Amino acid sequence: MKVASFNVNGLRARLDTVIDWLDRRKPDILCVQETKVQDKDFPGQAFEDTGYKYVFKGQKSYNGVAIFSKTKASKVQAGFEDEPKDESRLLKAQIDGIIVVNTYVPQGYLPDSEMFAYKLKWFERLRKYFEKNFKPTDPVIWLGDFNVAPEDIDVYDPARLTGHVCFNPQVKEALKKVCDWGFEDLFRKYHKEGGHYTFWDYRERGAFSRNLGWRLDHIMATEVLAKKCKGCYIDAKPREGERPSDHTPVVAEFDI
Repeated sequence: MKVASFNVNGLRARLDTVIDWLDRRKPDILCVQETKVQDKDFPGQAFEDTGYKYVFKGQKSYNGVAIFSKTKASKVQAGFEDEPKDESRLLKAQIDGIIVVNTYVPQGYLPDSEMFAYKLKWFERLRKYFEKNFKPTDPVIWLGDFNVAPEDIDVYDPARLTGHVCFNPQVKEALKKVCDWGFEDLFRKYHKEGGHYTFWDYRERGAFSRNLGWRLDHIMATEVLAKKCKGCYIDAKPREGERPSDHTPVVAEFDI
C-alpha cells in the first residue's frame, strides 16, 4: 500500500499536477491540504476518469482538506467535535481497515499573535482527539501539512529560523506531545540526515534551486503500521513543474 500527503496550495490551480501525479505514482491513498475551494465548487468531475474515490471538506479561499483513494472511504468525519470552523482542517476516514487522519495545522502568523496561540491550542485538541477516539494499538496514519519542522535538520538554516512560528520551541513541543500518544515519524525512520525538505518558500529567491527548504509535511503511524512500513520518501518532481505548489508530496509504502 502506498500512502501520500500533498499540500497543493489551491486544488483548482494545481488540478493538472494532482491528476498527473495520481496517474504516474498511483498511490492507494492521497491526502491533500489547502484545497482552497468551497464544497459546492470542488472539482470532482475532473477526477471521474482517474478511478479514484474522494471525500473532502473545504471553505472559500482558505484551508480545505481532501482524501483520494482507490477504494471507497467509510466512517468519514470532518473536524473536531466541538468547533465547526475546524472542519476544513481535519478529515478522518477509514480505508481498507486503516484509520487515516488528514490535517492542515494552522500556520500561526506571528509568535505573539492570537493565531499562534490558536495553533498551540489546536495541537492540544488534536492530542485529546486521538485519546478520545482511538488507541495507540489501532492502525492509525496521521499525515498532512503540520506547519512544524521538528528538528534542526528539518530546516535549511536553524540558527536564522529559530523562533519562526513553524520552527519554534513551543510548536516543536506541541507536536512532540501529540506524537507521544503513539506515533512514529516514518520519514525519519529511513532518513537520519538533513537536507530533505517538503516546502520551499516562494518568497525566498531561488529557494528550490538552492534547496532552502523546510520539512513541514509528515506521515506518522502507530506502531502496528510503522512495523509494516517499508520506505518513506519525498517526491520533489512536482515542485519542478510550471506554477507548482510551494510544497511537494511525501510518500510512505507499506507491506499491507
